[in-house]
Amino acid sequence: MHLGKVIGTIWATRKYPALEGAKLQIVQPVDKNLDDRGAPLVAVDTIGAGSGEIVMYITSREATIPYRVELVPIDASIIGIVDRVDVQG
Repeated sequence: MHLGKVIGTIWATRKYPALEGAKLQIVQPVDKNLDDRGAPLVAVDTIGAGSGEIVMYITSREATIPYRVELVPIDASIIGIVDRVDVQG
């Protein structure tokens, strides 16, 4: 599981059929201090996150698990909206 910040939305008039109606968000990976880390990626939004929100996302094969259709070509999925990050030490 990773942290990221939603920085935009992808609008596509044509998608893989199983992704019709899916919201695609651009996510900037961040570290525990919410500083940018790496290049942005596109993730399927399974929870309704909005621009500017800090989110949790998953990648790889696990990214298809929260989606309602099996065997969909998804590399990343947003699975939670973060209310607060507390870092100790």
